[in-house]
Amino acid sequence: MHLPERGPGQARIGISIAVPEPWSSELAAARRGLGDPHAGTIPPHITVVGPTVVDEAVLPAVCDHLTRVAEQTPVFRLHLRGSGTFRPVSPVVFVNVVEGIAECEKLERSARSGVLAQDSRFNYHPHVTVAHEVPDEALDRAFAQMTPFDASFDVDALWLYGHGDDGVWRPERRFALRQD
Repeated sequence: MHLPERGPGQARIGISIAVPEPWSSELAAARRGLGDPHAGTIPPHITVVGPTVVDEAVLPAVCDHLTRVAEQTPVFRLHLRGSGTFRPVSPVVFVNVVEGIAECEKLERSARSGVLAQDSRFNYHPHVTVAHEVPDEALDRAFAQMTPFDASFDVDALWLYGHGDDGVWRPERRFALRQD
């Protein structure tokens, strides 16, 4: 996993959509069962802004920015179904977002502006990772195992995650989306 270096007085953050229960536990168990080394440290989510390093003094501005983004984004329906992969470019198997793609893309563009403006290594593709940095056999198993996966839920919040020194990504602050 590519993580930007963090120095003194800096925080490593990520902005994501959390996958709710019961699907979160199901996806986490699948990831553990596939031997993914990140299964216990990364909760199931759809990345909006990937791992980013900011000065701790900037965190209040980041939170203000995310509050505005969330207030401008209406709650939307997200549907996860089936499996996909980034192979051969990247050894990743994921669950597809099949409804809510445009909303995720708009949310990503809005969040990745202002204080969080940055270039991205890859084009944005909303998904839920279930296997990363595992042998090819495990990637093949993940792809087959997740093919029947199907879940739908309303996205009502955006989350700021912090990456601790122990390598665990933890939800730190919830930003409620606009209720229409």
